[in-house]
Amino acid sequence: MTKPLQLRLKPEQAYDELRLKIEISTALDVDVNRIKKVDINRRSIDARQRQVMVNLSVTAHIDGIDDAASMAAPVEYKHLAADAPLAIVVGAGPAGLFAALRLIELGVKPVVLERGKDVDSRRTDLAAISREGKVDPDSNYCFGEGGAGAYSDGKLYTRSKKRGSVEKVLNIFVQHGADPDILVDAHPHIGSDKLPAVIKAMRHTIIECGGEVHFGEHVDSLIMADGRCAGVMATDSDGKAIEYSGPVILATGHSARDVYRMLQAKGVGLEPKGIAVGVRVEHPQALIDSIFYHSPKGRGKYLPPAEYSLLTRVDDRAVYSFCMCPGGYIIPATNEPGLMVVNGMSPSNRGTQWANSGIVVEVLPEDIPGDDPLKMMKFQQGIEKSFYNHSGTDTQNAPAQRLTDFIAGKESESLPRSSYTAGVHPGRLERILPVMVAKRLQGAFADFGKKYKGYVSPEAIVIGNETRTSSPVRIVRDSASMQHISVPGLYPCGEGAGYAGGIASAAIDGDRCATALAEAIGIK
Repeated sequence: MTKPLQLRLKPEQAYDELRLKIEISTALDVDVNRIKKVDINRRSIDARQRQVMVNLSVTAHIDGIDDAASMAAPVEYKHLAADAPLAIVVGAGPAGLFAALRLIELGVKPVVLERGKDVDSRRTDLAAISREGKVDPDSNYCFGEGGAGAYSDGKLYTRSKKRGSVEKVLNIFVQHGADPDILVDAHPHIGSDKLPAVIKAMRHTIIECGGEVHFGEHVDSLIMADGRCAGVMATDSDGKAIEYSGPVILATGHSARDVYRMLQAKGVGLEPKGIAVGVRVEHPQALIDSIFYHSPKGRGKYLPPAEYSLLTRVDDRAVYSFCMCPGGYIIPATNEPGLMVVNGMSPSNRGTQWANSGIVVEVLPEDIPGDDPLKMMKFQQGIEKSFYNHSGTDTQNAPAQRLTDFIAGKESESLPRSSYTAGVHPGRLERILPVMVAKRLQGAFADFGKKYKGYVSPEAIVIGNETRTSSPVRIVRDSASMQHISVPGLYPCGEGAGYAGGIASAAIDGDRCATALAEAIGIK
């Protein structure tokens, strides 16, 4: 027999198995020894009050264990038929991988083209960015198998529940080796140390079922026939031109600026999209724990490292936290030599001594003059170039300030220790950033400091710059068919197309685009 139950408990009750069973036995009025197993279906932390509480949705197995009630149904991926129709998937990030898996589910053979390297081979190139400032434009934190999320955190939280099944996406991750806790936690997170193995397992599923995955193949152009997209032209790592025929799911990510330029040259409809730019702020994790768990003792024995979500408005623009990484690192995330970008990540245990988050300012297309569809992208690039030039060296060593000095508008005489792997040097970030961004950030930080005592601290460091929050371009598509509004056969997909914001929402969008493609060729 199983019994569903909603509980609100103290951390020491929620995270201790025996005490949890005792609370369930009391709530259900059954002997604790009759409870053979507890499935946690949902878990969230409520830290709004001084007493932190944990909300749980559980299923109690009484007098026996019902395995059927505990199992999520895996997706069945069958081997493709020899005459299965083909579809081209450009990009092996979450949108591309989930599109490929959905195509297999529907009986369509995916041919995945990835400009970068496999997820293991990427590691050497990532290390070279930090140690030498050497950026491979095709293999970095943005490009390569797994996309930008593979080595920049693996957070799976999304608000895009109306667009598709978040549960299906999470189940597919678990099916390929992710920790089942992601099915439970309100803010699921795999971690950059665990996600590569999951990504490899997805690739193996694609190949074992008869799909193809090609690395080191850069898509240079679309093939057009009778007004339709009929395939792509690509160049492999040896410089050989290769033609691929079939409808195209374009899932190239928000940093594939050469793809945007290629599409613009081809006359494919684009439009500028609002973005958010700013800085990454880093605090000692112990300080964040004490602030957001309302205790000078920090998180204690049971609670995980505290995270936060901040939002305010300054001069009619939103300023908010982005990609908050408890127990994490700051990383150099540019994909182009001569530019500088920082981002954050956390390992699965969120076990470092630092907490970092992007704090970014909303920038709308009307804030930037002109009618160029790529104007927001060029605005991003300008900021990234300015920060790179500030270092004066051919490295990714980034300018930084103590948070208190950033608000005051003065250079820091010294800097606290930071997790940023490429190193930091003193700089006036409020002078490097566009004025409209810097002034709003200063106002927002002052506001956050008033709301959360201790947040504005000389122990906190601000590092620039955070610009790759989302795509600066939207590749315009029809909402029903998921195809480009004027180029049938082209399915703009995921973050790079301007229709997603993170791993989970990109995966959902990939699933939807694949479904629409299959329907368009007569498969349901």
